[in-house]
Amino acid sequence: MKSYLIQGISLPYTVGRDEAVASAEKTLKRCGARAVSSAVFRRSIDARKKDDIRFVYSVLCAAEGGDADKLKRAGAVEEKTAPPSPVAGNEPLAARPLVCGFGPAGMFASLTLAENGYRPVVCERGPSPGARRIKIERFFATGELDTEGNVQFGAGGAGMFSDGKLMTRINDPYCRFVLERLRDLGAPDDVLVNARPHIGTDLLIGVVERAARRVTELGGEVLFDTRIDGFKSDSSGRINGVITPGGEIPCGALILAHGHSARDTYTALRSGGYDLKAKPISVGFRIEHLREDIDKAMFGDHAGDPLLGAAEYNLSTRIGGTGVYTFCMCPGGEVVAAASEEGGVVTNGASRFARDGRNSNAAVALSLAPADPMEFQRSLERAAFKAGGGRYAAPIQTVGDFLSGKSGTAPSRVAPTYTRGETALSDIASILPRGTYPVFADGLRSFGKKISGFDSPDALLTGLETRTTAPFRMARGERMTAPGHDNLYPCGEGAGWAGGITSAAVDGVRCAEALINRYKAY
Repeated sequence: MKSYLIQGISLPYTVGRDEAVASAEKTLKRCGARAVSSAVFRRSIDARKKDDIRFVYSVLCAAEGGDADKLKRAGAVEEKTAPPSPVAGNEPLAARPLVCGFGPAGMFASLTLAENGYRPVVCERGPSPGARRIKIERFFATGELDTEGNVQFGAGGAGMFSDGKLMTRINDPYCRFVLERLRDLGAPDDVLVNARPHIGTDLLIGVVERAARRVTELGGEVLFDTRIDGFKSDSSGRINGVITPGGEIPCGALILAHGHSARDTYTALRSGGYDLKAKPISVGFRIEHLREDIDKAMFGDHAGDPLLGAAEYNLSTRIGGTGVYTFCMCPGGEVVAAASEEGGVVTNGASRFARDGRNSNAAVALSLAPADPMEFQRSLERAAFKAGGGRYAAPIQTVGDFLSGKSGTAPSRVAPTYTRGETALSDIASILPRGTYPVFADGLRSFGKKISGFDSPDALLTGLETRTTAPFRMARGERMTAPGHDNLYPCGEGAGWAGGITSAAVDGVRCAEALINRYKAY
């Protein structure tokens, strides 16, 4: 028996999934194969024709028999996904393996280790999911920032408070495994089907809580509020311990999944001689529209149909050789106050599972390659803090003012959703990196030609978006370890080896597998 993926099944969006399954099984039958079991594998929306909106399905079928040439001509792709199956190595561990961070990479690394009998110790600098939510809500309400418990730091990582988008561009067979595990931990079933899967900030907290509980049930430890301040190594460069405010913790191997905003960790690594290379970063702002306007622009008269849900978009263009694009689009969401350092304003986007908020928002950004990307990010965040007038208020500006070079027009139809609750009318152009204003302005005009109303004068900008990716990549070799430190595994987005929840989680599994394949359980 083999598994085949039957792709490109286009049906009116009002037709149920059973029709897609039936179509796939007919294709197999024409090729002489018999479907034993079938299920929808992926579903995307084709809204290019507003009067004929369609769902496009891929169906996974387990089948017997069939003519190989006919199956190939029919577009049936043999699917060979398999869950991780690491085989324990022979090298002894001097102590239990340690995982730094409990974001997507650290969470999946520690789950993989725990489920294979390696009883990891996890050091997460921020609080547990419930305590983290309390600290974040206090910041939103009062402006009292906890630099260790915020939208960037804490169980679940930065992704937990930015919608939980699971879309990825990597083509790795473990992507499906990650989605299935998230479903098993409480994510909605549709994360296995939707082409742009998301969990929602409101549901992610429970997912992360269950993941931590699973690690501890299997003999691991998850130490919240435990920041790693330094690394101890022997004369050969092998890590044998980490330094925390509560004392030293021994480790036989270290998976370093610290996340893209742990600037003190980057500083410690650079000062310790670890191989970090600056990488390009993306910066920009958030743009907000009324959700009903975006839905109408994307779906026409079908806007508001619950079968379609809130509309999503993904836009890009090139202006004079520079790419400007949207990402992290949050239908029915809000702009999140995402600061982690005192005196800096950072924005992100988030939405709950229902995506039923009044506004939809997205980042509009371009890529730059400053010599020191971390300090560059910091300087922009401080400029945004100053423009907002302090107290972590965010600078805002209508698109009409931004494009006409004015400032001071108060929001009208599109009210700000910035979760800190305080905003200040400002000139966003004055705090953007030098020379980027014309690119952003022409980019908005270009996007307005692709989505009606995108550059509407009453759309709203909130600044700035700076934490899009890690500012550095940490070198690692064929065994996924850092050069000169052969039991240190740089992992996930913070190490520059992933971008987003799913790819970071996959990298966590891969690093844990590499560790398991080498070492015996301690």
